Amino acid sequence: MSLTHQLSTSMISSSSSAFLAPSSFNSRTQNVSVPTSKRMGTCKCVVTPQEQMTAYKTKVSRNANMAKLQAGYLFPEIARRRAAHMLKYPDAQVISLGIGDTTEPIPQVITSAMAKRAHALSTIEGYSGYGAEQGEKPLRAAIAKTFYGDLGIEEDDIFVSDGAKCDISRLQVVFGSNVTMAVQDPSYPAYVDSSVIMGQTEHFQKEFEKYQNIEYMRCNPENGFFPDLSTTGRTDIIFFCSPNNPTGSCATREQLTQLVQFAKNNGSIIVYDSAYAMYISDDNPRSIFEIPGAKEVAIETSSFSKYAGFTGVRLGWTVVPKQLLFSNGFPVAKDFNRIVCTCFNGSSNIAQAGGLACLSPEGLEAMLEVIGFYKENTKIIVDTFTSLGFNVYGGKNAPYVWVHFPGQSSWDVFSQILEKTHVVTTPGSGFGPGGEGFIRVSAFGHRDNILEACKRFKQLYK
Repeated sequence: MSLTHQLSTSMISSSSSAFLAPSSFNSRTQNVSVPTSKRMGTCKCVVTPQEQMTAYKTKVSRNANMAKLQAGYLFPEIARRRAAHMLKYPDAQVISLGIGDTTEPIPQVITSAMAKRAHALSTIEGYSGYGAEQGEKPLRAAIAKTFYGDLGIEEDDIFVSDGAKCDISRLQVVFGSNVTMAVQDPSYPAYVDSSVIMGQTEHFQKEFEKYQNIEYMRCNPENGFFPDLSTTGRTDIIFFCSPNNPTGSCATREQLTQLVQFAKNNGSIIVYDSAYAMYISDDNPRSIFEIPGAKEVAIETSSFSKYAGFTGVRLGWTVVPKQLLFSNGFPVAKDFNRIVCTCFNGSSNIAQAGGLACLSPEGLEAMLEVIGFYKENTKIIVDTFTSLGFNVYGGKNAPYVWVHFPGQSSWDVFSQILEKTHVVTTPGSGFGPGGEGFIRVSAFGHRDNILEACKRFKQLYK
């Protein structure tokens, strides 16, 4: 029996900074005096307009697809606004519940294994250089057994990587520029941005806040955060995340069965992001491969980032079943393997030692304890906004809380909360047009910060 069938409700029992300071130099000063001495006369320096410099330009054209991207990537933009706020209020205690970065220490059973591997590298017996691009066999076997033990996924179906986000882009390289794609709306920005960069889309339509040639599958409270597939157009690729980032919603077995059948009927490939699967505390599927027939139409990507605090360590995996074939019968896994071997030298052997420790009995217990801590944080946030009369979604099976502010701009709400409470959240519109009117509040934070942030929310909205 795999771990995915053993998790239950018993599981419930960041920051970036910029040191910015205003300069004390007055740019309007015209004269600079230098003290005189017997050996030195008086020197008068006059500021003159800078000469107009013409920058050298190469003859290489910019990738036109890069010019299609809108503004900055969501999370660096939030970090920029956070830094500006800290400059404006240098004495404020800013609490970051925006970017989904973990805050609690990595369990010692895991770091000890990484330290042991690191020290071994300084010995003749323990040194290792390049490893297999697909990942070390013991780790691939442990992932297969732990997460997919009874689902027909084998060790060589698994590709270990430096994170799910990186694999999303590698998969886009496999698919190329001539495919069409669909995303949940709202959804993790990397799906859309990687599609734009690959040239799969046309230009951004400002009036609709959408890119042409992308099928936006609206997911909202009215449809239970699962798209109406009867009105969804056919695409080659379908990106789907459950539990969902940002809404925190989790697809049911019936819904995923519909999705797999939809993909089969249309000859599509599902890229299923299960990066938060260990947060599920009910009977909903933790892997797309729990659904019959999924191995013929789906790829699954996942990560240790939000399970073991590996956001900085960088370790994840992607499952590409042998049964998944392109229209000409060629295995998708073989092309993905070629991309991995061409663009990647394999995950750090130190990180992989940590991953193997994560999947030991002691490591699994430690990860579940950390996940349980974050789920308690989530409950505190949900209870706070619910008590204030807001419609609140997510939280039960994910470390994200999706709060509705009807009739208001997401960025305006983000700015209001930051200005008046010094708490960083994430504007829902940053995840797509379907996120307008919502904010995402992350449960990744120290308990004292979570409690303090909720106290501030109550003072603002009481």
